[in-house]
Parts: sequence; structure tokens; C-alpha cells
Amino acid sequence: MLDIKYIRENLEKVRKAAGDKNRKVDFDRLLSLDDERRKLITDVEKLRAERNELAKSDEREAVRERGRKLKEEIRKLEDKLKIVGEEFKNLMYTVPNVPDESVPVGPNADFNKEVKKWGEGRKFDFKPLDHITLAKKLDLVDFDRGTKIAGFRGYFLKNEAALIEMGILAHTFKKLVKKGYIPLMAPSLVKEFTLFGNGQFPWGREEVYMMEKDELYLAGTAEVPVTAYFSGEVLSEKELPKKFVAFSPCFRREAGSYGKDTKGLYRLHQFNKVEQVIINKNDYQGSLELHEELLRNSEEVLQDLKLPYRVMLMCTGDMGEPQVKKYDVETWMPSRNGYGETMSNSFMGDFQTRRLNIRYKTKDGKTEYTHSLNNTAVASPRILIAILENYQQKDGSVKVPEILREFVGKEVIVP
Repeated sequence: MLDIKYIRENLEKVRKAAGDKNRKVDFDRLLSLDDERRKLITDVEKLRAERNELAKSDEREAVRERGRKLKEEIRKLEDKLKIVGEEFKNLMYTVPNVPDESVPVGPNADFNKEVKKWGEGRKFDFKPLDHITLAKKLDLVDFDRGTKIAGFRGYFLKNEAALIEMGILAHTFKKLVKKGYIPLMAPSLVKEFTLFGNGQFPWGREEVYMMEKDELYLAGTAEVPVTAYFSGEVLSEKELPKKFVAFSPCFRREAGSYGKDTKGLYRLHQFNKVEQVIINKNDYQGSLELHEELLRNSEEVLQDLKLPYRVMLMCTGDMGEPQVKKYDVETWMPSRNGYGETMSNSFMGDFQTRRLNIRYKTKDGKTEYTHSLNNTAVASPRILIAILENYQQKDGSVKVPEILREFVGKEVIVP
């Protein structure tokens, strides 16, 4: 969340940011609650100070009576402070982050800006098939039995498709470990505070599966548990940045996607992902540079696979509430005759770390909130769409990308 002091000092800027991100926030109520909250805190502290002084005096009946009255007054004020504080906190959770000056202003994806492109979409000398048809012909995905077992959007990866998924996840994981990222196998079951911490709650609650009996949730990305890894801790500046590469199964209800990509491997309830997460010191320019590093890592994975892609700078209305700046990497998918999102790269400033209370001691002894960043390194099986469709051959076979051939054990998948 933002600092209330920052909101007060930059009110019009924060108001505009909320509007640009298509979010309504009752700032008047928020500031009124903050005034009331601060007054109550002051009043409680004054009464406590008076009570402490009384405790030092002789035990006379009048003193004891005043002490009892003070205790009751303090209790009433603390009860009121708890109610006001809870409403204040819930309103603070609705305030989105302020975008970087480089972010395009616009209400929806039409205002995203292409900033980079690599490779060209393949020109076929035959009519190309979509990934669903290829997967069925080559016995790579069983959608029917997946639906029977797991319901809508269920699937089984089979044969070479299962090997390709394992191969590209392992390749990406190993690649980032070689770059100095700390490897993690992250939990998918998480507590509620992690979802408030990463900024998915309160806005995206309908997207998350809840395990009501255990009061746990299924995370939609390893960003959730890994960003919360240091929650409530104070690090030292010399430790930062902390760079993680994490694997986890991911779960999303896709509640807001009714009618979108209902067939195939693009939009699923369960998938596997290798995620990058960085916890950095509170250095805006340094964090922007790390944001570019995360982007390069994802681009390298797609270049290893020789898949054409483009990088989009997301506009205010399409970037999400917690982000300061966000890139989407979109990979060429012939069946779409266009690009589909495969990676999402976000710089959050101290928005998440304030919620998670992740701080560090600077060299001169000050305590600051850290910055957080995250980016998809690769997610599967969505990446299989681009692999199958771009590597298909006229005879109905599919070539295996060179970097995966040793893992898969063959060069070509044949009917």
C-alpha cells in the first residue's frame, strides 16, 4: 500500500493514478478516518501518560478512583480506535499504486505501447493447424479425459508434450540459477495475508481458489509466496538485492474470463510456472534497472526457443493496481495470426513490502521499506501453443526446439 503521509502530500497525483487505473477510491473518507484515527491515538496516549503518573503517587482513594475511570476511558477509546483503524486499513487497501512517468495513460489494452520486437512470424507454404488440432493428431494432450477428471479447462499433457514442458521448465530454472538467482520450490497453498501483501486482495479475490476448511488459498503465481518470504523481517542493505527463481504449480479460477479462450491451452485453471522475484533496496532507479534485467531474462528464454515475440509497455488501465511499471511479453501464435501473452514483468516499488512489512537497515542505520519486482520466466502449457504452432511441418509433424531435443530424446514428433 502507499504511505498515508505520501497520499496526503501528493493527493491529486494519487487521485489521478486511481482514476487512470479505473479504480474508485473514497479519498475524502480515507483522510477523515486518518484524522480521527490520529486524534484517538493522541487521546489514548495522553490518558495512558496520566495513568502512569497516578501509579507513582500514594495510594489514596481519590487516586484509585481516578485510575479506575482512566482505565475505562482508555478501554472505550481503544475500542473506537480499533473500529476506525479497521475501516481505515480496508480503505487503504483500495488505493492503487502510482505509475511511473513512462507508463502510457489509457483505460484498456488498446493504449498499450509496443517497445520492442524480436523475430518475424513464420510464413507457411501450407495451411497451418492450430495447437488443439496438432495436439490431438500427435496424441500430445487429452482434453476430453482432462475435462472428465478435472472439469472445465482440465487437461492431460501426454507423451512428448509432457517432456517438452518438463524440459523448458528445467532449462529456464537452470539458466537463472547460473545467473545467480536463488532456486526455490515454492508452496502453492498460502495464507490470506500473502494475497493482501502482494496486492491481489481485495481486488482479485474472485480469481483465487479458497480452501475454506483450512483457511488457506491456492496461489495463482509463485510471486505470492516468494514476495512474502521475508514478511515481517528486517534485512541489511548489504544483502540486497535478493534474487529468486521459483517453481510452483499455479491455480486460477479465471472468473472474469467467461467466453474467452475456452478451448485449448491458453487459459487454464492449473498450470506450472517458473517465476522470478527480486527484493531490492529502496532505490527507484536501481529497481528500474532490475526491471529491465528481468525482461532480458524472459527474452533470452524465448530466443533460446527461437520464438518470435514483442514487448508491450502496459498502460495505466491494463497494468494492475500494485504496479509502478509493467511489461508484457507476447509470443507469436500462428493460429491467432498475432501475439499472445506469455510473460508478465512488474515493478511494484514498496507497495507490496509495506503490506508485508519487509524492511532493511541502510548503511547509516535508517530503516526503509524494500522494493519488490517479479516476472514470469516461463509458464506452461501456454508456451506449448507457440512451440507446436511455430514448429509444425507440412506433413503434420512438429520439430522439437533444438535446446529441448536432448531432454525429449528426439528431433521430430510424428503422427
